[in-house]
Amino acid sequence: MTAEIIDGKAFAAELHERVKTETATFVKTTGIRPGLAVVLLGDDPASQVYVKNKCVRAQAAGFFSQTHRLAADTDQAALMKIIKQLNADPRIHGILVQLPLPDRLDGQAVLNAIDPDKDVDGFHPVNVGRLWRGEPCPVPCTPLGCSLILERCLGASLDGKKALVIGRSDIVGKPMAALLLRAGATVTIAHSRSTDVPEICRASDIVVVAVGRPEMVKGDWIKPGSVVLDVGINRISTGDKTRLVGDVAFAATRETAGAITPVPGGIGPMTIACLLQNTLNQAKKACVGTR
Repeated sequence: MTAEIIDGKAFAAELHERVKTETATFVKTTGIRPGLAVVLLGDDPASQVYVKNKCVRAQAAGFFSQTHRLAADTDQAALMKIIKQLNADPRIHGILVQLPLPDRLDGQAVLNAIDPDKDVDGFHPVNVGRLWRGEPCPVPCTPLGCSLILERCLGASLDGKKALVIGRSDIVGKPMAALLLRAGATVTIAHSRSTDVPEICRASDIVVVAVGRPEMVKGDWIKPGSVVLDVGINRISTGDKTRLVGDVAFAATRETAGAITPVPGGIGPMTIACLLQNTLNQAKKACVGTR
């Protein structure tokens, strides 16, 4: 068996077009443009590129877009002041603070200060609670992208499927588990202290890996025909060059799985598309709330 390679770029392109079309209709009907504000501290090159891509995509979708670029030494009070201003700005429906923040800042306090209805990353404790209760809320973008891919691969219902999430982060692992539970799957979360992870993998119909360990999951861990979503992005050295790999040994796993996401080009492209979808949803919610 050779697995289908899931084209995340194509999925993301479809979602971008859908958001663009829905935004045009929303603007025509209400006169309101969805507004996204991104806050970036410092000059980390990777974050600069990522934020630029978010803003370009937002503008291409017809959004009102703001970027607040702050010096690396910006203090907690100044950052919280900007969050407060954005919370009060009716043009802004989504606020995203680019992570990670410097260790000297209280990152959780910053995320907690964002209005839950503008928290398009889905990290506010209110939205975490809503997600686990099965209530409508912004969902963290990477797990949301994974869920949309699973819907396409396996259908709308995951009833009866055994799903394994390897990794328990607040950004991917935990919200991914919540989404799988909501979809009717039987979910196991494995982490650094779990035992017999290969055996759990071999019994799973769905495996989502987000641990940040290059090619940790081996091909002989995978149940034949299962769907494997690789969230990891790791840069490794090969001689005098470097290359990107995921948390899954792709070549070997492809010989066993039914479908697998590549790295790069798999889950990554879905993240910005889902951010825009979340922002549009919150703009629609805000519009209904003002009528």
